[in-house]
Amino acid sequence: MVVEPAPRARRVPWVVAWQEALYGERGFYRGAAPGEHFATSVQGVPGAGEVLAEAVLALARRHGCPAVVDVGTGRGELLGHLRRLEPALRLTGVDVVARPDGLEVDDWLVSPGGAALPPTLTGLRDTLVLAHEWLDVVPCPVAERDAGGVWRAVTVAPDGTEGRGAPLAGPDLAWADRWLGPEVLRAEVGRPRDLAWAELVRRVDRGVVVAVDYGHTRADRPHHGTLTGFRSGREVEPVPDGSCDLTAHVAVDSLQDVTVDHRLTRCHVSRQSEVLRDLLPAPTAPAPTDQPPRELARTDPPAYLAALARRGALAALTAPGGLGSFRWVVAVRG
Repeated sequence: MVVEPAPRARRVPWVVAWQEALYGERGFYRGAAPGEHFATSVQGVPGAGEVLAEAVLALARRHGCPAVVDVGTGRGELLGHLRRLEPALRLTGVDVVARPDGLEVDDWLVSPGGAALPPTLTGLRDTLVLAHEWLDVVPCPVAERDAGGVWRAVTVAPDGTEGRGAPLAGPDLAWADRWLGPEVLRAEVGRPRDLAWAELVRRVDRGVVVAVDYGHTRADRPHHGTLTGFRSGREVEPVPDGSCDLTAHVAVDSLQDVTVDHRLTRCHVSRQSEVLRDLLPAPTAPAPTDQPPRELARTDPPAYLAALARRGALAALTAPGGLGSFRWVVAVRG
């Protein structure tokens, strides 16, 4: 009896496989809570969620925003911190799953996933919209140069095996030519992130839109891309089978560029360490190296332990090369 060899798994462009792996019917985010698989500024670092919430609240107050919308909120960890800090805030969560039980928010919108936003999220006024580690999981094409220097789409099978597809063309090629220098050999083509960000900004009539993510600019663009996977707290090979998170850093300079096309919008990009020093000035946010007063350990031990935890959280959130290198893209509308 002749046994036919198993057919080779069909490869598709990474942007297609990525979308299905995260947001398809059996996609990773349909069943997995982000906090179960990787640490962010909001969860996974003790005390960091509270500090970040303080910064978001300070920014909302600075711009006169009594409402906060959290896009890609996961299980609402940041919204929970904000509720405890300022019960009067109007809070809205946006994610691909239903509202978690017990989460006290004013509204919850279910998103289609990826770059798509709920249609009812529009016409926002006096609102701070936060996209914290949202754009890094908006799927986009992955491309690499062939021997002749031509940008070609990278294709991938469900087991992670890659191949080369057709040459880039049209807007994707234009994006690569503009934002990727000759030293870059492989990259994530950020045009879908630009479009998603521009659409999010457009949904706000008056307020502030903030993207917080690992990012890069042309000056420090990685030469071989950043696409990777996370599962159960560990970095793993990116396999688009729904078993792991798939993420890639964001080209924040192209985000800033597309934002200025919107009338009455101001936009700037800063490192997280700079933002936290600005929004949480001393004595509210002491330097990470500042020790709480020793006598506090004797007079108020719980307060002393809380101060130590805060110091550790600030050190983590502002660490160079780590969370302190996160980029904050802040667009002010109206």
